[in-house]
Amino acid sequence: MEREAAQAATIGEIADAARATLSSEVWDFIEGAAESETTARRNREALERISLRPRVLVDVSALDPAAELAGLAMRIPVLLAPLGAMDSFTPDGALAAAQAAERFGIPAMISSVTEPTLTEVARRCAGQKIAQLYIRGDERWSEEQIDTVVAAGYRAIAVTADSAYYGRRERQLRGSWRPPGWVGDREPGREWQARLDWDWVARMRDRGGLPFILKGIQTAADAELAVELGVEVIYVSNHGGRQLDYAQPGIEVLREVADAVAGRAQIVLDGGIRRGTDVLKAIALGADAVGIGRLQAYALAAGGAPALERLLAILEEEILVAMGLLGVTRLGQLDAGYVATA
Repeated sequence: MEREAAQAATIGEIADAARATLSSEVWDFIEGAAESETTARRNREALERISLRPRVLVDVSALDPAAELAGLAMRIPVLLAPLGAMDSFTPDGALAAAQAAERFGIPAMISSVTEPTLTEVARRCAGQKIAQLYIRGDERWSEEQIDTVVAAGYRAIAVTADSAYYGRRERQLRGSWRPPGWVGDREPGREWQARLDWDWVARMRDRGGLPFILKGIQTAADAELAVELGVEVIYVSNHGGRQLDYAQPGIEVLREVADAVAGRAQIVLDGGIRRGTDVLKAIALGADAVGIGRLQAYALAAGGAPALERLLAILEEEILVAMGLLGVTRLGQLDAGYVATA
């Protein structure tokens, strides 16, 4: 199965291989969302409502899909979004993702709530990595975490802001399976996440001295506050629909955030990304890059790092074909004139 996933022709084949490999409990952990799962469906449906407007008779014989985020070079405008409990669906956990990203040429954002630890991943993989922190202690604890990832060589720091409480993921609640590290129905230390505020974020940004990414922005108002604090990257995300049910689709929020930021910070979007055309829609509407979460999980479950490299190669192929058919040779040419509401 691993060999087959690493040679897949389509992303759908990789997803099918993951479903065949995983237990129903772990599949539901990856695929599920909060309560009615409306937010997750909206993420996908909103992307599908956007149509593309190609320009023709353009010389597209040479295409360049490269991008840059927080000073990190990207072969395509895609980064690996942070995933918790990765060791539940691939034996090497976050290390497999970091190694695939390094070999392919994009950054990996590694979560603080997965295995191996942030320090161990950095020790075993030299690629461009971003440390994503969940708050599980007081401000002194946070300072120690930042000092640790800076010393380990991470190139940027991300803090997730949309997880004051753990979303009610009903697929998970109906069964007995819980992510590694949980005690009963709770994750130790999570109460500290609920205390996170803008002053705390400001101090964390100043402490690290690295590009700072704030993940979980869902309104223009919060994007504006983040820019005022000097945040370098605004990460638009509703956690793939796994936190608040009935939230606005990420691609719709992107429009207002891009207007509010007005070039003062870079922007990342995740939520519902499944195709190369989804990536280009996000770029056209103001994103500098997109994050992939569930796609990443499918590939790692289907065949570890080699399958993830193959998935990224398929995404690259889709991006290149779509760029050529849209009549653009580099990402900077995309703007809102290339999309419309279907």
